[in-house]
Amino acid sequence: MTTLAPPAQAPLAAPVPREDGFRNAYATELQKLLAQLTTRLLALLVLLAPFAFTAILKVQSGTPSDALFGAWVHSSGFAVSLVILGFAGSWGFPIIAGVLAGDLFSSEDRYGTWKMILTRSCSREDVFAGKLLAVGTLVVALSMLLAAASLLAGLVIVGAHPLVDLSGQLTSTGRMLALTVVSWIYCLLPVLAYASLAVLFSVATRNGILGVLGPLLVALVTQLLDLIGKGVIVHTLLIGSGFDGWHGLFVAHPFFGPLLVSALVCLLWIAACLSASWRILRRRDFLAGAAHRSPNWTMPLRVVLATTAIIAVLAVCSGLGPAGVTGYRVAASIGPTFNNVTLLQQALIGRHAPPSAKLAVLPNCNRRGAADIGPGDWLCQLYVYLPQPKAVDFQQTNVEYDVSVQYNGCWKASSPPSFIGGQTMQNAAGKSVTNPLFVVYGCFNIF
Repeated sequence: MTTLAPPAQAPLAAPVPREDGFRNAYATELQKLLAQLTTRLLALLVLLAPFAFTAILKVQSGTPSDALFGAWVHSSGFAVSLVILGFAGSWGFPIIAGVLAGDLFSSEDRYGTWKMILTRSCSREDVFAGKLLAVGTLVVALSMLLAAASLLAGLVIVGAHPLVDLSGQLTSTGRMLALTVVSWIYCLLPVLAYASLAVLFSVATRNGILGVLGPLLVALVTQLLDLIGKGVIVHTLLIGSGFDGWHGLFVAHPFFGPLLVSALVCLLWIAACLSASWRILRRRDFLAGAAHRSPNWTMPLRVVLATTAIIAVLAVCSGLGPAGVTGYRVAASIGPTFNNVTLLQQALIGRHAPPSAKLAVLPNCNRRGAADIGPGDWLCQLYVYLPQPKAVDFQQTNVEYDVSVQYNGCWKASSPPSFIGGQTMQNAAGKSVTNPLFVVYGCFNIF
């Protein structure tokens, strides 16, 4: 009797090394994000929007003067890039972060694909790290694409001309290019902080709508909180403060306190959001199959209520800490800046002052009907004493500026044309140029 040998069993496949699991997760998630229509439309928008914005400015005489450097968009392409950076910090970057990261994890809950992607060769840690790296890659890529497009649009359509900095001094093309590039790179930190917040919304709520809109709503709340309170503590702890740190680079004597503090705040936001996201995801049970259950709005409602409570607390505490905006700081900033733009105006019409020449400017700044402290509308009287060659040693000239001061120490000063002339003026060559005194920008250190 012949005994049949048992059939040979196929050898078990060796488990995929952990490194390959992470790499496969990263490659898959990056491919999924790149294949989405929203990602492609977003990339097309950040590429074309700066050119459209610059082209519109080119064919009209108006300027976005409320934005820093906005009055100079017809004079220097760097001003165009910096205006776009300011707008992106308020709204553009939160939209990018929300669209890319807001549905990163909640989409797996919606389609019930967690049990499929969590295999022996791809652990929960691999999926989490792969998703984060994939969305971080695209957030950085789109942010840098926006930076490159804004610079290229400004330099090509307007020109690589020197730009007046936030101290009223004309800055060379090379230095302005370097500062603009550094500012865009620095803003990657708050962008990643918004993306981390979007990830937390996506994981905690399992709701793609809240994940996508969450960063934009936080940015809106940040804009509202910036209008109230005199203290610097709450304003500094917000993610939006990270987009203000670069202002200190564009003054005659750069200050780095806000830049360093906001960088640290952004790193803390990133660490806190990602740690909370991983803690929630690690404890979640995916065996029940959430895809077959009806939508549950309990957790999103809890997140909304908790967020509302946090906003209320922040609004109440917005006055904590030392005041960043004071009358002394406003006057100490606008006086030298007015001196510099006045000398620049004289140079444009052919009256070159000796090096290190200064006017005798005595500023007096106060708020209408309020204490001389905090952001808001200020009124500055500038008493300018001009030397006279005759018996009277000095001639006093008074210039009045309406100054709008933000919580971060940046301000915009404007005055009626009867005092300082119109928006444009004729230079020594008979060419129409921007009047440096029409709108004056400046920033001071609030720490």
